[in-house]
Amino acid sequence: MKYMRMPIEIEAPEQLGYESIECNLTESSYTDFKFKDLGINIDDLVIAYVDHRGHKGLRTLLSNETGSKVNPDHVLLTSGAAQALFIISTSLLGKDDELVVIRPNYATNIETPRAIEAKIKMVELSFENNWRIDPKAIESAITPKTKLVSITVPHNPTGSQMSANDLAQVIRITREKGCYLLVDETYREMSFTGVLPYAAAAAPHVISVASFSKTFGLPGIRIGWLMTQNSELFEKFFAAKEQIQICGSALDEEIAYQFYKKKDQFLPQILANLKRRFEILKSWMLSQHDLEWIEPKGGCVSFPRFTETTLASIDLEKFYKILNDSFSTHVGPGHWFEQHKRYMRIGYGWPTDAELKKGLASISQAVQKAKN
Repeated sequence: MKYMRMPIEIEAPEQLGYESIECNLTESSYTDFKFKDLGINIDDLVIAYVDHRGHKGLRTLLSNETGSKVNPDHVLLTSGAAQALFIISTSLLGKDDELVVIRPNYATNIETPRAIEAKIKMVELSFENNWRIDPKAIESAITPKTKLVSITVPHNPTGSQMSANDLAQVIRITREKGCYLLVDETYREMSFTGVLPYAAAAAPHVISVASFSKTFGLPGIRIGWLMTQNSELFEKFFAAKEQIQICGSALDEEIAYQFYKKKDQFLPQILANLKRRFEILKSWMLSQHDLEWIEPKGGCVSFPRFTETTLASIDLEKFYKILNDSFSTHVGPGHWFEQHKRYMRIGYGWPTDAELKKGLASISQAVQKAKN
């Protein structure tokens, strides 16, 4: 394994120190909860080894959302979605094995296969094509050597959302081509156009991944999961987890279970706050002329870019330095996603309304100060 640190992690706000950032628009999640606001009692919890698959009650709740097509024993709790992605890549790919993956993407979906020295074929998404994940482009990229196809729905960092028909086409294509399909569904319940069923429920060659980190504002408990109908595949993933950590944290899993049991008490308010903040972002985008975007259809992030006119008149390095140093405002620059720095990811689900408004105004001011 040839590990390399990723820019998105090196420059992450938790590495810089949250206290040093006034307006944090880098986050790709909903606002972090405080434990006292969850209404959870764990006083009687025994701090012991737990079921190696993960909390049975939580796995049952998750599997029930797949229409009983995925057995609870084929749901594997992991240390965040990041560990699930690591397990999948290291279980299915070796040196020179072929992966087809969309780009831009969450860095781990690309960097772990790189560390393995897998052969990676990128399906490039484009602003001009509305960041659409095109089934035909994926089909064209697949060869007889392709072992795994990796997509993200809804998409990070652009906020685009696959239609049910497009997703069904990709599922059909990968089944016919004889390769596995990984669907990162971390933002699944944040879709603006209707929540799709877990992809793993559609066919045995499909693997779904999600977590508590993004939609539910609980990244600190480090609970994610993967699910598959394929028994042989699940056993491989299960073995990987046991060798990496034996089992998860009893504390984290109990918090996740109690939270998810009353998810319906939290999710409506989360989505209402998200909608309100999205409208703040949308109004700002409509009010300025330096950035253009493809309006997101899901998630809590957007990926606007500088217009050609502004790009010709702005010093990009100066812009980011002014934004960070003079306005104490941070966004996710394009290089976090192997894109040009004219792009930036703006996360609107994490900051308060006031922080979001101030951060967006700071972007406007920094643009003017960085123009030639």
